[in-house]
Amino acid sequence: MDGQRRDRLERMIAERTTGSEWPLALCAVCVQVLPGVDAAALVLRGDARAQEMVSASDGWAAVIEELQYTLGEGPAVEACRGGGPVLVGDVRAEQGRWPGFADAAAEEGLAAMFAFPLQVGGIRLGTLDLYRRRPGGLSGEAVTDAALLADLATLALLENELADDEDKLRMEVSYQDVHMATGVLAAKLRISLEDAFARLRAHAFAERRSVLEVSRDVLDQRISLDRLAD
Repeated sequence: MDGQRRDRLERMIAERTTGSEWPLALCAVCVQVLPGVDAAALVLRGDARAQEMVSASDGWAAVIEELQYTLGEGPAVEACRGGGPVLVGDVRAEQGRWPGFADAAAEEGLAAMFAFPLQVGGIRLGTLDLYRRRPGGLSGEAVTDAALLADLATLALLENELADDEDKLRMEVSYQDVHMATGVLAAKLRISLEDAFARLRAHAFAERRSVLEVSRDVLDQRISLDRLAD
């Protein structure tokens, strides 16, 4: 049965597009076939300082992903770290679990979120993330379909169908800025890399900006490092 469902989902994606547009088609199929899902995103995740949005069904999904990256917490972060799906039917009820993300995401209109890791064995590449504007869980059938879609995305990533060399280079260059800014801040303030990155995140969240933007400000000396000292 799962084989038939998998084939059906793969055909739906293939009918929408091919090649480099495949990730966008995958997100669109998620919204189409999973009841109650309003948006979807496919995200590559490296270490805590590296994340790349492969595709998103809309800008709202991208905002939620940026929140998780900035705060370092949320369903997708936990799914990638733990290696299992994280299904949250009511984000507001998870303030004890993710105190920063729960409130900030609710302010952006997120009510429920479901994150599925992209992995083969111990290799974790990222997550397939699903979002709802109303609270509520996924049905068992929807969870099965979402897991199958995550498997399809994982295989495509491993076969290099989602990212060409230019895409990889763009990811490396973008988040090299974050690594460099973290190193600059750590050296200037004589703190650990982990503490330096935490300060970049905190400043980005306080200013309602992305960590990447703040990192580039640090490298271009558009922000005084003294502002990040406390």
